[in-house]
Amino acid sequence: MTRPYSEDIRERALARADAGETVRSIAEALQISPSCVTKWKNLRRETGGLSPGQIGGHKKRVLSDANADWLRKRIRSGPFTLRKLTQELAARGIKTEVRAVWTFVHAEGLSFKKNAAASRAGSSRRRP
Repeated sequence: MTRPYSEDIRERALARADAGETVRSIAEALQISPSCVTKWKNLRRETGGLSPGQIGGHKKRVLSDANADWLRKRIRSGPFTLRKLTQELAARGIKTEVRAVWTFVHAEGLSFKKNAAASRAGSSRRRP
């Protein structure tokens, strides 16, 4: 995995930029990408600092805690489709993808299986 450049090289690059040197000449002299210099200039302008952001880490799942409880209840309440569940979550202000709902449903073992015999009218196997 790559590491961010040190703050020292960032400061040297921006000192040269402040002195009027071009981005390409700075990049060539310091053996870095020209886009790095541009991004560091934007970072300093927007945040006032040069420290690198976090790389990697754990992102908490959207479908956890109260959202997961609601989704479990909804799934147990009756038939569903993944797209419909995604739309219902969106209506509740929870933006997620169909794939995330699928992963949750299968991890919880809550998939709803249709049965050909149960879906026919007048079948003795029909669900209540």
